[in-house]
Amino acid sequence: MKKVAIIISSPPHGNAKGREALDIALAASAINHISVFFVDDGVFHLLPNQFPEHILMRDYIATFNMLELYDIEDVYVCESSLNTKNLAKVEHNIACKVINKQTLNQLLNIQEVILTF
Repeated sequence: MKKVAIIISSPPHGNAKGREALDIALAASAINHISVFFVDDGVFHLLPNQFPEHILMRDYIATFNMLELYDIEDVYVCESSLNTKNLAKVEHNIACKVINKQTLNQLLNIQEVILTF
């Protein structure tokens, strides 16, 4: 069992990176320990009440609730990214731990595989 970090740094709509990251996290969780990190524009995945159908995109954001069902409990969001995007006080649509950059770097240093989307 490898420690795998999935870093989501792209915005949720306009590309398939977030959906691909989610698919890989769920599929790989059966044989690996998965940690998910939302950084930079990736923090926009955590906003509630998104309506991607208005821009003709599929709503996969709700599927992030599946992380817990797949025993992916290590879900983190970068505090600095939240502050930069003025989202520090916005409620998140999934359970996640807010961490500072130092903790983020420490957690990434113990991973065996890091995938960035």
